[in-house]
Amino acid sequence: MSEQATSVFTGHRELLFSIVYNMLGSVADTEDVLQETWLAWAPRSAAGEEIVNPRAYLVRIAVNRALARQESISRRREDYVGPWLPEPIVTEPPDTVDPAVRTESLSMALLVVLETLTPLERAVFVLNEVFGYAHTEIAGILDRSPSAIRQLAHRAREHVHARRPRYPADPRVRQEVTERFIAAVAGGDLDALMRVLAPDVVMWADGGGKARAAGLRPVHGRDKIARVIVGNAIRRPVSDLNIRFRTVNGDPSALLLSGDTPFAVIVLDLVPDGDQVCGIYAVTNPDKLSHLERGTA
Repeated sequence: MSEQATSVFTGHRELLFSIVYNMLGSVADTEDVLQETWLAWAPRSAAGEEIVNPRAYLVRIAVNRALARQESISRRREDYVGPWLPEPIVTEPPDTVDPAVRTESLSMALLVVLETLTPLERAVFVLNEVFGYAHTEIAGILDRSPSAIRQLAHRAREHVHARRPRYPADPRVRQEVTERFIAAVAGGDLDALMRVLAPDVVMWADGGGKARAAGLRPVHGRDKIARVIVGNAIRRPVSDLNIRFRTVNGDPSALLLSGDTPFAVIVLDLVPDGDQVCGIYAVTNPDKLSHLERGTA
């Protein structure tokens, strides 16, 4: 039974990780929730207790354990230095990933918007909009009435779509713009950087007080952002800089390394139907990059 319990859990682990990560935005907390889910699952399975729908059972446990963890996460955020961004995840190219995992919710820009929802609204949005769970199914997972779930779903959907309108993003355009952006930054080319940035661009730089960042608040405006970026690149160059273009949180992005050690992940958001950057998400907090070291080759 132990082997069977492990096999069933392993078979659902990728789904559970994706749901919980989208709820929490933290790899470490997601791993902790999955461990708690396993500890709840294994004894029942090993004891021979019949679980008619293991997938539903595991999702229910994982979602509720994630919600229970939100309070401690919120307390940590209160003491966090500077803008907080989700931990970046390097993903495979789109044609090699299960659609249930490779979804828009993995994008850095959308995860930032999801941070403005209540924990319950976020859970409902993730389950319904991303993974296609019906309101009645979510009601069973969260021990709420279907009508309450419908209200939560409506509020979450309206909130997210008002701040993150849906539009198709061409991965090839994202890749090309990312390469132009990184080339301008690495070369200290202010004019080239100005051309790639939209006038009302916003930059979030998450150093967590442990690495260099652009400031304690998001930076607004093309002129200011371009000068901050180029100034930092000139003042503090990285002698052994390596640049690797990867798919991060579902989008073409740049992974910057000092030797073989990641020191920054840059994710860009583009204007609708255009090739200018409207959002820059830079993660330099080493605690949020340590899990990337295994997959940077």
